[in-house]
Amino acid sequence: MHPNPIFRKESEERNLNYVKKRAFGSLTLNGDPAPMISHIPFQLSEDGKRLEAHLVRSNPIARHLRDGEATAVMAVWGPDAYISPDWYGVENQVPTWNYVAVHLHGTVRLLHDDALLPVLERLSEAMEKQLLRKSIWHHSKMDAEALSKMMRQIVPIEMDVTSIDGTWKLGQNKSADARSGAATGLENSKNGLGILELAQLMREVEE
Repeated sequence: MHPNPIFRKESEERNLNYVKKRAFGSLTLNGDPAPMISHIPFQLSEDGKRLEAHLVRSNPIARHLRDGEATAVMAVWGPDAYISPDWYGVENQVPTWNYVAVHLHGTVRLLHDDALLPVLERLSEAMEKQLLRKSIWHHSKMDAEALSKMMRQIVPIEMDVTSIDGTWKLGQNKSADARSGAATGLENSKNGLGILELAQLMREVEE
């Protein structure tokens, strides 16, 4: 997380809502000889206290969790982009990078295989409901043997979320005019992922 507190003033509610909407992140655990990281979809409970997901059975994190639960961080990122100092309309500025990132800290563990199908059903239903003009996909559309074969390759996990912190680096340390100029420059640049969303977030910053 960025050390400047001006970028870390968003409420826990906004951080949680962003995580729920994004529903994809990097699960990170301490490992030997290096940290273990897996990029996975997940679902966060309504109160933000519990996260559930699944991993490929052969994933190093899944193997690590066979020995018991572990401390973990789920890092969720949003839009990000390079910001040119020319866009501020102010002299003596330097380049920077604006972004949104939220970290969930907690304890992760393997669940019993019996929990796998309900975990998958809840995740797929939540995602399917966001899609337009189609009926919700359900595992019953699959051949039972094919489904069973695929499920044997993955394991369910859950994480008790003990704390959450977010960085919303949107130019809060600049004047409203400079921030607006940067948002316009970003929109016109067409350079980066999620730049229109990032520009909109920059315009929504409250003084």
